[in-house]
Amino acid sequence: MSKRNSQSAKNAARERLRVEREKQARRAKVKRQVIVACSVVAVLAAAGGIGYAVVQANKPGYWEDEKSAKVVAPANTTGTDGTTVVIGKSTAKKTLKVYEDPRCPICAQFEQTVGSTVKKDIDDGKFKIQYIGGTFIDGDSLGKGKIGTNGEGSKNTMSAMGAALNVSSEAFLEYKTALYSTKWHPEETDDKFKNDSYLIEVANTVPALKNNKTFEDAVKSGKYDAWALAMSKTFDTNKDGVTGTPSFVMNGKMLTADSNGNPPMTVEAFNSVVDAALKA
Repeated sequence: MSKRNSQSAKNAARERLRVEREKQARRAKVKRQVIVACSVVAVLAAAGGIGYAVVQANKPGYWEDEKSAKVVAPANTTGTDGTTVVIGKSTAKKTLKVYEDPRCPICAQFEQTVGSTVKKDIDDGKFKIQYIGGTFIDGDSLGKGKIGTNGEGSKNTMSAMGAALNVSSEAFLEYKTALYSTKWHPEETDDKFKNDSYLIEVANTVPALKNNKTFEDAVKSGKYDAWALAMSKTFDTNKDGVTGTPSFVMNGKMLTADSNGNPPMTVEAFNSVVDAALKA
């Protein structure tokens, strides 16, 4: 067999592999982990065949592509691209905006200390919350259209939270609590949330999400990936002056615990600033 025919066969095989890699990147989100798969492709039967070791790695432009992808908004959302997430009783007169990044360690500290108080206030109709999620710890700056290089755990978790929100607002809140818990929240430098399997493992501690195939399929397929980026852009382009997390806004004003602008990190401090804002 001529060298020309041999090279043509090789090129054809490579092209088939390239197409298959792209298909798998879309369907299985291989962007989240480096998968090394070895395949043997028989190209030249007469010559005994040629073995190819095929290395399938992260698709470099996945999240960049998702910036222009069609946004699928979860249920229980409103507004442009479903990025308005308001939870609470309709009778609550005021809304507390909660700005958080899933990988943020200070957010985790707040949720572990004050989270149950916030949940009780929501259930009691004291106020509604509007959740605004950022992904800046990943190195993103979606207001400028920039996908960073510091990981993908915040984006991936935001997408999974969208899948939880699609189940119910209650599932969303319970999942958020679990993600920020001492048991499950990783160190900021550990991008553990990039793994779908880990996010599903955490979700299995939430009754409404446990072994929920619809939720799991949405996480694995990246159904709400574009929504996660749209939410992150909402964070980056906010008009409240928020640049870090956690941050809390009511009546258009940042709620801070001291003159240095620090957020309220204890139940006492949180109740103090919220009660004052509710009376304003």
